[in-house]
Amino acid sequence: MKKLLYTIPVLLFAILQSCTNTSAPKPDAEATPATDTLLKQAQSIFQALPVKAENPNNLLTEEKILLGKALYHDSRLSKTGKNSCSSCHNLNTYGVDRLSTSPGDAGKNGERNSPTVLNAALHAFQFWDGRAKDVEEQAGGPILNPVEMNVSSKDFLVNRLKGIKEYNELFAKAFPNEKTPLTYDNIQNAIGAFERTLLTPSPFDEYLNGKADALTAKQKEGLNLFMATGCQTCHFGVAVGGNMFQKFGVFDHYWNYTKSAKHDEGKFEVSKDSSDQFMFKTSSLRNIAETYPYFHDGSVAELKDAVKIMAKVQLNKDLNDSQIDAITEFLKSLTGTVPAGATDVPAWVEQVKN
Repeated sequence: MKKLLYTIPVLLFAILQSCTNTSAPKPDAEATPATDTLLKQAQSIFQALPVKAENPNNLLTEEKILLGKALYHDSRLSKTGKNSCSSCHNLNTYGVDRLSTSPGDAGKNGERNSPTVLNAALHAFQFWDGRAKDVEEQAGGPILNPVEMNVSSKDFLVNRLKGIKEYNELFAKAFPNEKTPLTYDNIQNAIGAFERTLLTPSPFDEYLNGKADALTAKQKEGLNLFMATGCQTCHFGVAVGGNMFQKFGVFDHYWNYTKSAKHDEGKFEVSKDSSDQFMFKTSSLRNIAETYPYFHDGSVAELKDAVKIMAKVQLNKDLNDSQIDAITEFLKSLTGTVPAGATDVPAWVEQVKN
């Protein structure tokens, strides 16, 4: 609640700023202000990553995280063993597969781009349409999705895992106070616990924590432009996004710029509420330089093109090449470090064979 009360005034200020200025930033707004001024402005809009992404309803323990990592990488969580969580959310490539849409267990592709799992535990909700409240709930969705991992039922997966000695032992250690520890809920809790460790501290976090030289002069110029342009209207807070819905295409249809084949209507496809038409969860910009292609359908390959499109379609601003270059350089400062050991998989875990 404290975080919400803190971000509301920042958000309202940003919305008023972006709605009252629809031209490109003025030349005097492009000059990077004094270091202290820029840092204080940034600290009022963004927050550095925490050490942990805690969930009071799913306490993190070493045993639970270890179990979650095994499950995350295990292809036996899909019907025929062709997919694991890491298939679409490869931690070696910043939690994505770098495809526009991802092939599922039966070979059919989904209709939306697979977003990164890194730092996702800090988001306000999960999936492009926000239909899951947290990473624990999200973890259970793809397993039962007929296009994705294609498991027929919760009981099917639970019974499969009960036939694996190592899982019986790990579930008992991870949930020691439960008579029947190997349940579908606990599969979700374990995967969620592991994902809550996938935080990626970056140079921008060092900067927010007071290290003025953590960003280059060009990145500071880009940060100033990012804020002056109005990008922080939707991309604010600890995840630099991921905490609100926004219409994609405020000033024009997004597909006129992305050349998307399908005109995805976003949250409306779940809610059927006309006010949700073309509303999508705003992307977190952490690691954005490494999580291409962009947007809900993976329709844009280059980050500079995505920056240009967002400025035009969302803010009605035409950025020049120099401005786009500077903002892109700032976004590169959000590239962090994947936790050591996150990709280490026990020998007994079955992985997808390429």
